[in-house]
Amino acid sequence: MRVFVTGATGFVGSAVVRELLSAGHRVLGLARSDDGAARVESFGAEPVRGSLEDVDGLRRAAASADAIVHTGFNHDFSRFAENCVLDRRAIDAMGEALIGTDKPFLVTSGLALAKAGELGTETDAALPTSDDYPRASEPAALAIAARGVRAAVVRLPPSVHGEGDHGFVPMLIDLARRTGVSAYVGDGANAWAGVHRLDAARVYRLAVETGASGGPYHAVADAAVPFRDIATVIGRRLGIPVVSKTGDEAAAHFGWLGKFTGLNMGASSERTRGRLGWEPREPGLLADIDSAAYFPD
Repeated sequence: MRVFVTGATGFVGSAVVRELLSAGHRVLGLARSDDGAARVESFGAEPVRGSLEDVDGLRRAAASADAIVHTGFNHDFSRFAENCVLDRRAIDAMGEALIGTDKPFLVTSGLALAKAGELGTETDAALPTSDDYPRASEPAALAIAARGVRAAVVRLPPSVHGEGDHGFVPMLIDLARRTGVSAYVGDGANAWAGVHRLDAARVYRLAVETGASGGPYHAVADAAVPFRDIATVIGRRLGIPVVSKTGDEAAAHFGWLGKFTGLNMGASSERTRGRLGWEPREPGLLADIDSAAYFPD
């Protein structure tokens, strides 16, 4: 199968490219620079020069492929609303190129916020787009699917971990280094889901191979890791106190990260495992972050 992958040089996308190649698929990887194109080639894939802004190029690449995996997203949180609009336009463009075909189209989204004390499931509806939550990846995929495209969503948890991680956990480690404490909110019992990037890549590959017919998919290995346990690993590795913050204190301590640190973001992947025959193989969240890769000398 010839698969077009956006975000092909990114943390998740590069793992998806390698996973697809290892299974015998051909891969076209979107690259916005010469360095990116060289990296895509080093994986053994064929670079497609362009960007998420180039909707005409995205349409052409999607039309030339047998399947599309969209992992690309600009995670510059200072321009989050603008980047969400860009993401939706990219999804719309690629999806329109697939109307009237039977090509699978996988779109990446984040897990919806779970209710307190409950795990999110694949049957949970997508969060509606709003000023508070402008990301429209999942609504855009659903709109394309309503037009007859075989589109499905892969929901990623708040921590997709592994070597090269530059997400929430490294940010928390950096904050702990700067402030001299590793903090959690309240009793720290709020849970985060997690998955190793290589396990997540296998979800994408299996979903493509099964025609994206069973989504949405939850790429979740650890369903519910208490945030306090994450803070405890960070504090122990850095040799600093692990402390609780009240809601007001957390806002001052964590800054914009405070929007997430006290949230319950646990999720189940039971249906995904059953439909794809997927089981995680890589280290879990706590074991993985308790390593030199996250705490280099």
